[in-house]
Amino acid sequence: MLKYSKLAAVALIAIVAASTSVRAQDAAADPVIAKVGALEIHESELKLAIAGLDPQLANLPDEQKRVAALSSIIDVKLLAADADKEGLKDDAEFKQRLAFLTDRELHNAYFKKHVVDAVTPEDVKARYEKEISAITPEDEIRARHILVKTEDEAKAVIAELDAGKDFIEIAKAKSTDPNKSEGGDLGYFAKGRMVPEFETAAFALEKGAYSKVPVKSQFGFHVIKIEDKRKQQPPALDQVEPQVRQLVMRDKYLELLEKAKAAAPIDIQDPALKTAYDAVNKAEAAGEGEPAPAIEGQQ
Repeated sequence: MLKYSKLAAVALIAIVAASTSVRAQDAAADPVIAKVGALEIHESELKLAIAGLDPQLANLPDEQKRVAALSSIIDVKLLAADADKEGLKDDAEFKQRLAFLTDRELHNAYFKKHVVDAVTPEDVKARYEKEISAITPEDEIRARHILVKTEDEAKAVIAELDAGKDFIEIAKAKSTDPNKSEGGDLGYFAKGRMVPEFETAAFALEKGAYSKVPVKSQFGFHVIKIEDKRKQQPPALDQVEPQVRQLVMRDKYLELLEKAKAAAPIDIQDPALKTAYDAVNKAEAAGEGEPAPAIEGQQ
């Protein structure tokens, strides 16, 4: 919905090849870059063809993409000219397909004008604030741990802590966890992120405290220290701006469709198709199958 498909771009090229070009730009703004017989290829057509290139070609250098796009235009114009000579543009099936593609491109142009280009920074900010206000922040903690293989080793670590030794230095020296070089720092996490045994023990500790008994898990024996406790922080707007913009565009698009459907009631003649169509629209109206929220709590 948010981008032109390859098929649509190729269709536009075919339309240009099969009809007299009418251009809003003057010759200087839209220069002729090549000719196929008497037919001209303009820079604007090249841009359309580049947009319609296979995604696998997206990482090519710009000049190579231009060459690939020009090659596709030349191929299209050559065969389109032969098709025109055979009168294929007067074929009923072709006219039907052309009408469908034209409708789709009009849909895309209308969508771009009234949805994509209509979204303002204020719209995005307002939707972001609405999403944020709907979030109930979870409790989260910042913890460190020292992981060892045996319970006796864990007890020895606890004894060292009781004697006043530094948790970070012990972690660097004795922990078997890959994060030992960071002093066993696990960062902030909410419930549901760690194995149950570790999570239960960690969330039961107060800020600044460490576990007085070893905590056994599938990974070994842990000694845990809680560095901080806080409410989960929501992401900043710049972190989720693309997702929020998608939500705003979706709402604008659905509003356009709702108004259009109200102005032109839909009557589906095929009974089975009508039943299926009504079921889908009923589910959408009830909010089933909605996309996941654009904003989730910061992990």
